[in-house]
Amino acid sequence: MPHTQGLELEAVGVTTQRGFIAIDEHMETNVPGIYAVGDVTGKLMLAHVAMQQGVIAVEHIAGKAVPVLDYVQMPRATFCQPNVGSIGYTEQAAKDAGFTVKSGRFPLTALGKAVAVGHTEGFVKVVADAPTGQVLGIHMVGHDINDLLGEATMIALLEATTIEVGFAVHTHPTLAEAIKEAALAVDGEAIHIARRRAGTQPPEGAANR
Repeated sequence: MPHTQGLELEAVGVTTQRGFIAIDEHMETNVPGIYAVGDVTGKLMLAHVAMQQGVIAVEHIAGKAVPVLDYVQMPRATFCQPNVGSIGYTEQAAKDAGFTVKSGRFPLTALGKAVAVGHTEGFVKVVADAPTGQVLGIHMVGHDINDLLGEATMIALLEATTIEVGFAVHTHPTLAEAIKEAALAVDGEAIHIARRRAGTQPPEGAANR
């Protein structure tokens, strides 16, 4: 819930929407020189997003040219066990945004590091733009899987393709290999899970079920 009562925003003319402070892409309100960052803006209420908003606001105040913050491509994490983490579009959201979508999924049951530490529940899924291969979203469930969101953020920031992510060499054994494999799986090229032949069903408990 926004906590803006008592700040006398109305007295200086700052616009609010449902109690949240309205801002532009530089975190500036409708009143020149007054900025707002963090949960009070109602954008994406996460600590790391608030920090980056603060950086953008201060650099704009200092007269620097700063990039626009893309809230779709902000990492989102739920710190339960197994972790739930994501960045970018889901398949449906990408379709709703007008993309032609393809996706790949890699189960942690087929990941050496997950097997070694005894936590094989979960998967990594990559959503991509079909014509270009650009990664549109990465979604993950698994033990401590949110540690991979740093790599996912770089993939989104650099607008990497599934070919590039799949070609990048990942240390073995690590959880990060699951991102590489999921990117390869978008085009059916993941080599550490069995490929399903047309007209057949995988055996009970198979890794690619």
